[in-house]
Amino acid sequence: MAQAALLTELEDFLKQHRDAIVDEWVRRLHSSVGEKYSDRPIDELYRTVADAYEGNCSYLIDDDPSQIDRFIESITHLRLSAGFSLSSVQTAFELFREIVTPMFFQVFSSDTCKAMTVRVNQCMAYVVQQHSELFQAMHEKIIREHNRELKWKVQRRTAELAESERKYKTLVEEINDGYVVVRDELIVFANPAFAKIHQWPQNEVVGQRFIDFVDPQSRDKIMSIYQRSMIIGKAVTPKAFEYMRLTRDGRSYPTEILARITHYDDHLATIAICRDITERVRMEKKVREAERMATIGQITASLSHEIRNPLSAIKLNLQVLKKNAMLKGNDERRLDISVQEVKRLERILQELLDFAKPLDLHPQPEDIQVLMYHCTELLDEKFKQKSIRVRFEQDVAMPKVPLDAQRFQQAVMNLLFNAIDASPEGGTVRIAVGIAWRNGQRYAAIRICDEGPGIPTELKGEILKPFFTTKTQGTGLGLTNTDRVVKEHGGWLEIDDTVSAGVAFTLMMPVGGH
Repeated sequence: MAQAALLTELEDFLKQHRDAIVDEWVRRLHSSVGEKYSDRPIDELYRTVADAYEGNCSYLIDDDPSQIDRFIESITHLRLSAGFSLSSVQTAFELFREIVTPMFFQVFSSDTCKAMTVRVNQCMAYVVQQHSELFQAMHEKIIREHNRELKWKVQRRTAELAESERKYKTLVEEINDGYVVVRDELIVFANPAFAKIHQWPQNEVVGQRFIDFVDPQSRDKIMSIYQRSMIIGKAVTPKAFEYMRLTRDGRSYPTEILARITHYDDHLATIAICRDITERVRMEKKVREAERMATIGQITASLSHEIRNPLSAIKLNLQVLKKNAMLKGNDERRLDISVQEVKRLERILQELLDFAKPLDLHPQPEDIQVLMYHCTELLDEKFKQKSIRVRFEQDVAMPKVPLDAQRFQQAVMNLLFNAIDASPEGGTVRIAVGIAWRNGQRYAAIRICDEGPGIPTELKGEILKPFFTTKTQGTGLGLTNTDRVVKEHGGWLEIDDTVSAGVAFTLMMPVGGH
């Protein structure tokens, strides 16, 4: 989407939902951020939230940070003077992202959501950075002012300086992000959050090299920036940058760091704020994956439509040829094989189309037992080819279930095809239909169990992913489409590989009623 069009949609969205977003922002501030915000008058919260909202909009739509800069300066003075912790003010800023991001996914397409989410993330990163820098600058200013006053009023000001440092340390220790001071490559101060995100006891962090808390793949980058900064006496990178931190148990996580050079105990030192961005990276990856799958879906739909018409013509001609009385022996058998292969290709194309296009459900009250019998009848020849027995267990008091019969039968057929493929010659496929309760809600449970080799441990997390398959034939979309159909009905797919043999798949379909 062109940038101008995106900004226009974003501007219309923010205008249209302004009151709803501001109301929700104020509600969360007053109810869930902390006692300090709960004690503030509602009309004050509405004023400050409205100013913050307008500042964010100006940044998002016009790339103009001046309005949000003025608000950050005023709110920092206001909140610090009232004894608010830095972490609570940061949480208040972050509420904007928490509120608008889910609303994007309700209103816009995946591509638009991704672009708008990136835009909001940029805005929030700028706001947090400006607020953090102002926080640091204010306290540095306070310390410098105290140092000047100490020249004339040492005794009286010593107590005030100690109190100021105590408050400063309290604010730093309460911040949600890691705060660390590094001098000569050694950590001389670290707040509890820094120790926590690295999974170290706080009393063991001081005295260690900062680089030991950095993943080896990011160490050259960190050391290069640190050494250049110390040489020139100021931060080489005025903006936050990302690296991989290293926890005590050897795991790595994405982290954002904002650093600057200052004086600490009369020595040149680096102070830095480290933020865990694991969730943000995961969300961005999820958005990219959704975009990739949308592209695959478009390509798949186009190819499927191009192939279906000539395939139908081939099938029709094969069926006409089959009626030829002169075909005997191997010629007739070869023709039967060709027809079966065309049917298999048609089923593959249908799976691709089901994956590519949005589901349009038309639920009606249906008798699941009747639908299940119909599915097994359609596959009766398949069962007979491998001498597979079908055992059917059912609850005699099954209610009708609201569902789209065609989509439901497609989901069941996918599971039955898998059960047939997995089962040995002469095996048994067990089908059970009954009622199950989950969290006070009633569900129809349709369980299909085979006697195959089961699912290897290393593949358990992969089988529902699109295009994943261990078969020599097939698209790897059967389970994906089944899972999708069940979820669109408000249910879910359970996978149980703890049975004595094979694996059991259970479709959990909501019935309604408590």
